[in-house]
Amino acid sequence: MSYNGADLIFPHLGIVIQKLSRSINLFGSFSIAYYGIIIAIGMLCGIAVALWDARRRGQDPDLYTDFAIYAIIFSVMGARLYYVIFEWDLYKDDLLSILNLRQGGLAIYGGVIAAFATAYVFTRIKGFPFLRLADTGVLGLITGQIIGRWGNFFNCEAFGGYTDSILAMRIKESLVNPSMISADLEAHVILDAGVRYIQVHPTFLYESVWNLCCLIFMIWFGKHLQKWQGEITVLYLTLYGLGRFFIEGLRTDQLLIPGTVLAVSQCLSALLFIAGLCILIYQHRRYLGRPITGLRT
Repeated sequence: MSYNGADLIFPHLGIVIQKLSRSINLFGSFSIAYYGIIIAIGMLCGIAVALWDARRRGQDPDLYTDFAIYAIIFSVMGARLYYVIFEWDLYKDDLLSILNLRQGGLAIYGGVIAAFATAYVFTRIKGFPFLRLADTGVLGLITGQIIGRWGNFFNCEAFGGYTDSILAMRIKESLVNPSMISADLEAHVILDAGVRYIQVHPTFLYESVWNLCCLIFMIWFGKHLQKWQGEITVLYLTLYGLGRFFIEGLRTDQLLIPGTVLAVSQCLSALLFIAGLCILIYQHRRYLGRPITGLRT
């Protein structure tokens, strides 16, 4: 079956996107990348979820609004810094390009680290329990991750290696950064009416769906089973680390630890999962038999 040069295809699902636009043009002279729009939507939805959770826990939503302003600024900076550090060769000869976010180049783990650091400083200044804020904040954080991952869809990035599974995604090769095309993908290039396609794991989709499941579970857990402050935070780190470890292993654009073949995000995911699981087991034994606090934490 020929797809007439479509930009993107899910062949086993019958989904065909003839033209995948990457930006929206305003007034004929100014364009805004969909990547940026989606990241912004993710941030706004994340704030909305955090405010909702703060209200149902009987906390002051204004505190979270104030925190969100700082968290967004420093998280974007952290996400960019993390990416630049592990892709330094791309920027060392053109330092001004570090400031150009229009082509992507944000690493989620950098944003997560910066968000937690910002939360710690913010709560110290405000005299508010760090773990209490974190338990609500991570719900907003993972909401932003669920939505933000779709920016990778429009940028045709953050995909995995070759697959012919039911969710396989076929992308026109000319739309993809050549550095993201592995030898295995080249070996499985598909020609359709003279157009070259790579067929990949849509890992951005996998992570978005995994995070959505984590969010639903954390909300339910916080309402019915939570026993101690910080439990939702540790649950987030454990579940996200677990999913990201496996998903990162599929990707072709991994950021590597310098001088090694180890993916830095995969190593960090493994550490988070192991550390989080150990904390959850320890705390479970410690709080065994105590009443559930749920939303009153």
